[in-house]
Amino acid sequence: MRSSIRPRVLASLLLATVLPGAAFAGCGGSSSGNGVASKSADQIVAAAKAAAVGAATVHIAGSIVSEGKPLKIDMQLVKDKGGRGRITLEGVSIDLVRVGGSVYINGSQAFYRRVAGAAAAQLLQGKWLKAPENSGNFASLASLTDLAKLMNTTLSSHGTLSRGGTKTVGGQKTVAVNDVSQGGTVYVATTGSPYPVELSKDGSGGGKIVFDKWNKSVTLTAPANAININQLQGGH
Repeated sequence: MRSSIRPRVLASLLLATVLPGAAFAGCGGSSSGNGVASKSADQIVAAAKAAAVGAATVHIAGSIVSEGKPLKIDMQLVKDKGGRGRITLEGVSIDLVRVGGSVYINGSQAFYRRVAGAAAAQLLQGKWLKAPENSGNFASLASLTDLAKLMNTTLSSHGTLSRGGTKTVGGQKTVAVNDVSQGGTVYVATTGSPYPVELSKDGSGGGKIVFDKWNKSVTLTAPANAININQLQGGH
């Protein structure tokens, strides 16, 4: 089993699909006229980015198609601490936790079978793997639980922006900003803090990501009895 666990594959399998999905252009919102509806498209996105990066916590959930592959994400992020949640790619799921300087992953048997082989998948089923958050192989996974980094990436990766109309999204009053170059729309709250509320894109390569539960309490706990990935690699 020592040679069959490949942490680089574990990380790259997700990185190749999740981070391109984060490049949707978008913004959404939160709660009494905050003035963003009267701003330019670029100013709205800048306000949403500043609000999002400054938040204590956020819940991100939705489905997109990235590089032709269906991807679902459901993550709770805590500023400067980490996050937890689940990512599902083509029906293969992985639970992810980052806390206390370490990244923990717990994949479905199908996931472990894909990246480690059938024999190792049997041994790893139901078990958590652990690696340093700044490990070369797992730093990309850690970035998925970094609130500021993920929000910076999401709200900076866009083309030419155009302001759309106002719309109620998930019960929240928002203003739309459209990416006229790359496609996609972000809805930003026009009341309370100008948080991004929803990011959506139509077509075969599209989907929808919802941002909610801003600043709600989130508890992060390291999974018990996690297996150190370096021990599986024999320290290499």
